[in-house]
Amino acid sequence: MTDVKKIAVIAGDGIGPEVVAEAEKVLKKAEELYGYSFETEHALFGGIAIDEKGTPLPEETLAICKSADAVLLGAVGGPKWDNNSKELRPETGLLGIRKALGLFSNLRPAVVFDCLKEASTLKPEVLEGTDLMVVRELTGGIYFGEKLRRQGEHGEEAVDTCVYNVTEIERITRQAFEIAQKRRKKLASVDKANVLETSRLWRETVNRIAPDYPDVELEHVLVDNCAMQLLRRPSSFDVIVTENMFGDILSDEAAMLTGSIGMLASASMGDSTDAGSFGLYEPVHGSAPDIAGQGLANPIATILSVALMFRLTFNYAEAADAIEAAVAKVLDEGHRTADIAVDKSKALSTSQMGDLIVAAMQKA
Repeated sequence: MTDVKKIAVIAGDGIGPEVVAEAEKVLKKAEELYGYSFETEHALFGGIAIDEKGTPLPEETLAICKSADAVLLGAVGGPKWDNNSKELRPETGLLGIRKALGLFSNLRPAVVFDCLKEASTLKPEVLEGTDLMVVRELTGGIYFGEKLRRQGEHGEEAVDTCVYNVTEIERITRQAFEIAQKRRKKLASVDKANVLETSRLWRETVNRIAPDYPDVELEHVLVDNCAMQLLRRPSSFDVIVTENMFGDILSDEAAMLTGSIGMLASASMGDSTDAGSFGLYEPVHGSAPDIAGQGLANPIATILSVALMFRLTFNYAEAADAIEAAVAKVLDEGHRTADIAVDKSKALSTSQMGDLIVAAMQKA
């Protein structure tokens, strides 16, 4: 009997439903090619959940996610909800679901396709050989610290507290070392230890753990220098591990090395990244409400997120390879959505790109 895998599908806001629809086509093709069986259940989350349920993270959505083997998320948010109170902002739902599901690490691979070097703003020779992974701590730091407004000597002031404990730092660091062991055995730990006390604790913890992974070359990089070196020598990085806010910024910078943020997948994981581990999979990009409903969105990041899901949660490596090979084939043939097209007049729609990738999927 076929093992049925349950996937919670959260389309979300803006272009989310459009790109998720293309990812679901890939799921169906994988069932056809490999005999897999997926049971998908859709749930409301983010802005649309605020509008329909009065909260960005309804209890029923959380229950669906907890009963699933994996979660596929499109995108959430938009200016419509920017002026809401903190409790009624889509981003609050994102922070909440990560905490509730125990997802403390975000894996963001950035690979430059040879055929897309012209889509990047960097010189092709700078991009040559770029294949890196950002491991971002996801449930600590300034995003989760105490926040307050108060009256100060010069009027109203705001305070955001950044807090990290040794346990949080140690678990993300060990995960990053383990990922590096499976790649090129190089780890860059990014902090701001020359200024921040949390970063000094971060660096001390990383140094204490490093001897447990003698086969991995460790370097410490200050976050401002890392931002510069990602543009100067991106191919020298293998795995980057860093705290929540630094990771948010650096992974978006890394995304642009590939030519478009529409190309990058991500996985949010808990205690393990070994095959069979629960994960939430989503494109790095946002909801892009300015192009929603126009068929302009690039579905590749969401489709590659399915490949990550197959590889990390379901242990379907063959199907993951097939998806990645199909994306590469379609791009090599010159097909582009508007965000990566040199000639915008020849750009494909979201669904056209999805259909081509599905058609290119073949069983090895």
